[in-house]
Amino acid sequence: MLKSNYQQKFLELRAKFPYFVFEGYDFQYTSQGLEVQYSFNLSDQYFFKPTLKIPKKSFFIEEHLSGKILDNIIFQIGMIELISYWKCACSPSIIIKNKHLSEEQIQWWRKLYFNGLGEFFYLNSIIIEQKDFVDIVTGPGKDLDVFYVSARDASVIPVGGGKDSIVTLELLGDAPGTRPFILNPRGATLETIREKGFSGDQIIEAYRTIDTALIDLNAKGFLNGHTPFSALLAFVSVLAAILSGRKYVVLSNESSANEPTVKGSNINHQYSKSVEFETDFRNYLRKYVTPDIDYFSFLRPLNELQIARLFSDIPRYFKVFKSCNAGSKTDTWCSKCSKCLFTYIILSPFLSQQTLWDIFGHDLINDITLRPIFDDLTGSTETKPFDCTGTTKEINIALCQTIKNLGDDDLPVLLKYYKTSPLFANYYSSTIDEQLKLFNKNHFLPPSFEKILKSGLHD
Repeated sequence: MLKSNYQQKFLELRAKFPYFVFEGYDFQYTSQGLEVQYSFNLSDQYFFKPTLKIPKKSFFIEEHLSGKILDNIIFQIGMIELISYWKCACSPSIIIKNKHLSEEQIQWWRKLYFNGLGEFFYLNSIIIEQKDFVDIVTGPGKDLDVFYVSARDASVIPVGGGKDSIVTLELLGDAPGTRPFILNPRGATLETIREKGFSGDQIIEAYRTIDTALIDLNAKGFLNGHTPFSALLAFVSVLAAILSGRKYVVLSNESSANEPTVKGSNINHQYSKSVEFETDFRNYLRKYVTPDIDYFSFLRPLNELQIARLFSDIPRYFKVFKSCNAGSKTDTWCSKCSKCLFTYIILSPFLSQQTLWDIFGHDLINDITLRPIFDDLTGSTETKPFDCTGTTKEINIALCQTIKNLGDDDLPVLLKYYKTSPLFANYYSSTIDEQLKLFNKNHFLPPSFEKILKSGLHD
């Protein structure tokens, strides 16, 4: 994969902008809802004021709107929000004003920043060790107190509009008190929850804005790249649970998210979807925010093939779901990216080719121009695509099963090509049934949720 060499620029920017400052934040809760504005600056030369807004809902809990409670979680969101702005110059020092972090907290954030920016460093050819990349300096301000909330035995389910969150919503959405949560609503997310029967006041929405000053710096050639968005989603989802008085924040990250994107490394596009991050986040949440909110991924025990199998049984979502990042603004499948091709492949053992064409509007497995992406997905190259895709094993097993289903007559062009690959010989004897029976025990599901998931698998 082609990489840009920004090492020299990285060093020059760090020298020119030696510190990045988290100045503070303002928030207010009004009849319209919660409004937050953060203040960051890059060495007192560039200033950023991103915002977060959550419209008021009738079921929000008034006693959870105190300054003590909101001050803690809003600060934590700022700590993950700042990384989008810090990365443009990668200042060697981050200064946190008016708040104090313990050494353990500082190391927690440094780990998240470093691992969450692994793709950013890799694709920009930036070489830096975790011990050297940034110091976090906190002010003499007071520690943030852990707080306690009265949370009912109900769930907040973040919905992204893809097959994974749809499976979670379908299995859990009928439970009393469940509320879907959407960060920056778009067509697919709204249509998904409407299809499940949620509407209006039942939905929690959050609107996050990026300060245009950052976009201007990107246009001027400052550093840019992937940040751990799912970590931001984790903190904002906890805020949604606090406001609504729900105990559970139920994600839809699967076991496949743990596989590195770059072979032989710890670089993972999905780091903040991994079980390592989930473990760290749960510990941080309990120790430094609140022990009353339980954050976990409902689909963690499953692989992508199992999720695709579950999704294939709920056809009313076929015209609704979208996972394509390139087509997110137009609510379409672009049919040219790794996410589109991966989703097509992982569903192909369970759906007819005609159904897949109807969903995507294009016969992706018969498009030879997608061969480079196909090679990345199957593990024929140094890296998997830098996108949320399944493991190379899952993809190869899906391809072999699709070939078995179709037979040898007039296979689509990418399947013909695949049959000439050593990977086909290596995986052809593997059975998809074995993968569909797995249940990864490295998860945090409460027993009642585990029972529901296992029941769904056996239906």
